[in-house]
Amino acid sequence: MEFGIVGLGRMGGNMARRFARQGIKIAVMNRSFDVTEALVKETGHLACVDYTSLVTALEAPRIVWLMLPAGEVTEAALSVLLPLLSSGDLIVDGSNGHYKDDRPRAVHCAQFGIEYVDAGVSGGVWGLENGYCIMFGGSDAVAGRLQPYMQALSPTPTTGWLHTGPVGSGHYVKMIHNGIEYGMMQAFAEGFALMKDKSDFALDLAAISELWRHGSVVRSWLLDLSAEFLAEDQIFDGIEPFVADSGEGRWTALAAIEQGIPAPVMTLALAMRFATQGKNDYAARLLAKMRQGFGGHAVKEN
Repeated sequence: MEFGIVGLGRMGGNMARRFARQGIKIAVMNRSFDVTEALVKETGHLACVDYTSLVTALEAPRIVWLMLPAGEVTEAALSVLLPLLSSGDLIVDGSNGHYKDDRPRAVHCAQFGIEYVDAGVSGGVWGLENGYCIMFGGSDAVAGRLQPYMQALSPTPTTGWLHTGPVGSGHYVKMIHNGIEYGMMQAFAEGFALMKDKSDFALDLAAISELWRHGSVVRSWLLDLSAEFLAEDQIFDGIEPFVADSGEGRWTALAAIEQGIPAPVMTLALAMRFATQGKNDYAARLLAKMRQGFGGHAVKEN
């Protein structure tokens, strides 16, 4: 056993389960040991209570895959883990981290004789059944070491995983992937909102979404998911009109500015998420007052 996962949340836990289904036994660790114990009972993996027991359980050269929140949590894990590992070991950061953090981390890991890989992982809660899409950056040598594990996690041994290039490239490609996702989601949301508003046609959005899934140029997994929940409810009265944004959407917009590449769709999709978070409220009120000022238009009051 040379492979271990740290972080057994929605993604990390299901990755461990997928390994078990592929007949690969690994060591697993989570901050809450009861989560680790429950997963081990289900999968037969080896439970580790802390980083020391994890490193001791694995045969060198080891591979430790971190599936932790990006930023301070991952940095804290690295600071504890690095002194425990040996030269020739490999750390994979599978968080939604910023690609600019990866090269300094790789340099720091190299001081311990340890290689570093940044892996962007897509698939969400469906990855267990469908397989994950993994884009990772690192040396050619570590790509070879990781190949059997990438093949086990991906939809098929030959699809769904790619060594994208040097350190940092995996998280960069995943960042762009998420920016594109923002734009696609926003376009679907706007289109269905237009059809919902056309009351004189009494359009059946569930039927339309199901129609588009077959033969249409806009067919996609996002449309599949939309068709599924639209078949159950087309009103969404019980849902607050609030959409959070991950760091990757913001990083994509900043990268477009830094690189001088126009990316209006992804940038505006991010801005629309800000609007749902109440960050457009003051501007909207000010616009209403301006209309009242120059045209005498009525203002709605709370």
